[in-house]
Amino acid sequence: MFEENPICKLLNIKYPIFQGGMAWIGTAELASAVSNAGGLGIIGAGHMPPDILRAEIQKAKKWTDKPFGVNIMLMSPFVKEVMQVVVDERVAVVTTGAGNPAEYLPALKEVGTKVIPVVASVALAKRLVRSGVDAVIAEGTESGGHIGDITTMALVPQVVDAVDVPVIAAGGIGDSRGITAAIALGASGVQMGTRFVVSEECIAHENYKNLVLKAKDRSTVVTGRSTGHPVRVISNKMTREYAELEAKQTPVEELEKFGAGRLNLATHKGDVENGSVMIGQISGMLDEIKPVAVIMEELVSGLGAVRDRIVAFSK
Repeated sequence: MFEENPICKLLNIKYPIFQGGMAWIGTAELASAVSNAGGLGIIGAGHMPPDILRAEIQKAKKWTDKPFGVNIMLMSPFVKEVMQVVVDERVAVVTTGAGNPAEYLPALKEVGTKVIPVVASVALAKRLVRSGVDAVIAEGTESGGHIGDITTMALVPQVVDAVDVPVIAAGGIGDSRGITAAIALGASGVQMGTRFVVSEECIAHENYKNLVLKAKDRSTVVTGRSTGHPVRVISNKMTREYAELEAKQTPVEELEKFGAGRLNLATHKGDVENGSVMIGQISGMLDEIKPVAVIMEELVSGLGAVRDRIVAFSK
């Protein structure tokens, strides 16, 4: 299975399933577990200083001999330094968000790193492919955290038709049905963040995970549209206060100050009322914490039943 999949061949992985690069909780523990289970684990660099990222990479190297990646937010104040760490450590894959990684491509390519940016539009996908990236992650608005405006169902096939590199679908994918749907839309693989948050290996606080498990289909909201940087999170006291500030047309600088530190407050300190619980819309599908290996096995083994359903439908 997947022997001829372009993403598996490109990255030398067993399954074309990426773990989303989630700041604060996409650590070496989770990334190595996903890679050991056959997918591509990804360390979420977020705003990590370079020394912290290097330590995470070196831990992951101790815990897995499989390829893993690092997600780098190009708006990070440490972006140049963390890119150098990735080059020094010869990380197999870099995924990027919030910008164009073109200036870093020569150094990354020189050490054999594959570069796969996250895109939320066809125009950005085409521009980044022209710069020489190896694949793109087309991420729909159903995702948790920072999002675009277009749904996965609409975005993925348009990106697939527009570029000549493999496309990984992200946003609203939580089980074998979602993977099959992404493949039907033309994707060569999928990226899943929310599904792996409720894994045993994810270091997110117990309160964070439990709130995700309690989530329903309409539990998430989007904050920050007025700033140009919308974020999908679970509705709580913080989001209601933020919405009130946005309604008052509070200056962007004050909104940013209000939101500073809120993610760590939720992920590590467990304050899920005043913290930012970034999670995708599929959270309403999840009801159990499981080991990564079990999650991966269920995702892959379930594909056969979905295929049979499709065959039966087409008779």
